[in-house]
Amino acid sequence: MVQRTVSRLIPAIEVTEGAGVTVHRTIGTPALKSLDPFLMLDHFGSEDPDDYIAGFPDHPHRGFITFTYMLDGHMEHRDSMGNRGDLRAGGAQWMKAASGVIHSEMPKQTQGRMRGFQLWINLPATEKMSDPAYQEFSPEAIPEVQEAGRRVRLLAGEYAGQRGVVDDPNTDVRYLDVALDANVAFSLPLPVGQVAFLYVYEGNARVGATALPRHHLAVLAEGDAVELLAGAEGARFILVAGHPLKEPVVQYGPFVMNTREEIEQAFADYREGRLVRKKAAMTGA
Repeated sequence: MVQRTVSRLIPAIEVTEGAGVTVHRTIGTPALKSLDPFLMLDHFGSEDPDDYIAGFPDHPHRGFITFTYMLDGHMEHRDSMGNRGDLRAGGAQWMKAASGVIHSEMPKQTQGRMRGFQLWINLPATEKMSDPAYQEFSPEAIPEVQEAGRRVRLLAGEYAGQRGVVDDPNTDVRYLDVALDANVAFSLPLPVGQVAFLYVYEGNARVGATALPRHHLAVLAEGDAVELLAGAEGARFILVAGHPLKEPVVQYGPFVMNTREEIEQAFADYREGRLVRKKAAMTGA
């Protein structure tokens, strides 16, 4: 096996989104504009309600997928076509905005910790104007593998003979939430050609000779496996991988298309009330 090394280490920067929520962004910054097929990664987290209570009121999307994973807290999702979801701690939502969705994500708590991730995944040109859809799963529905010194939650993809709940057929995304005890190693085969990254959000770890501090995203180089060693405090991290689409990307705010003309059309459709064309189908458990 050829072990993957860290090719880039990207520190998170603070960005204000929604109605004044501070998020820590790694993908979608000047340091890392995108990581095909991944367009953005936000890590939100605070125990101060003033940092999150305003939430993310109605806003549009077209041309990509949002993948939201709640670690702590309670978030309600609504869209303009009547869909409603309840994201609780440990739950996940895969929202294929595709041709158009206008939605909101609002905290349903007034105290305590609110923490999670939102990942944007690009759609191929053939899918950008397809019908929107949701996959939403409760914490109880997400498989979990317990091993000596390791706990792995499978949001998408395979691990130890089990498969995660979310299916993204275009990029075959793998998304694992891994917790390691102090000084415990974790290894995983990764297909050659897949783009992969790690984000440590508790403790610290290292890949080979490269230390991975908290709130840094590690882009992995080519290879067919990755091995990570937790530090003395243990570590908790997400590991995400997927096949690149290798298509032109033109992004402006909440719209991600292949050409400037398609972006202009998205804005025109939004202004004139044509962005949402069909109610999204919802599946999950």
